[in-house]
Amino acid sequence: MDEALRSLTERLRTEAGASAAFERLARTEDREVLAAALTEPGQPLWARELVAFRLGTAGDRRAFEALVLLLNHRDPQRCASAADALARLGDPRTARAAAALATNELRVAYALQPVRLLVRLRAPEAVPALITTLERRLRPHDPYRKVALACAEGLGVLGDARARGVLNEALAHPALAETAVHALARLTEAQV
Repeated sequence: MDEALRSLTERLRTEAGASAAFERLARTEDREVLAAALTEPGQPLWARELVAFRLGTAGDRRAFEALVLLLNHRDPQRCASAADALARLGDPRTARAAAALATNELRVAYALQPVRLLVRLRAPEAVPALITTLERRLRPHDPYRKVALACAEGLGVLGDARARGVLNEALAHPALAETAVHALARLTEAQV
């Protein structure tokens, strides 16, 4: 069992109260049983998360929609596990979905994991989405500093020159300046 699955299983076992249903879903290797639990009405959230993660990390695209919903969940641990499974899933729709979530101003409080997933995927949608999200975070008194920091850091990792303008603007924000300096340095290195 890999570390991400072990950690998720421990967390969800506690949430499920170590029920027999949990143990059955955690142990089965039958993807059809997992897929049925994913769509069965009345399933608790822990069950949907467990089976979506297991299917996603196994490359089963039936988990895609559930993982995207979890990627935008209010619980940061659920978002992180969904991002991990989506990165491993290899579904071509993932980058578009992550970009839509990262740039959705109504859900910006939950944009941290979609931003990180975009950087991990290095998809064509990543740089435009991160630039848009960071530009919006440069407003005075924006409360989503972690999202802004993840965007600035991610733009440096991606090394795309299109990010230079927004990173230069970020230099004027004390909470972002150091990260922006490092990101700009990485852009320069990438162009050499």
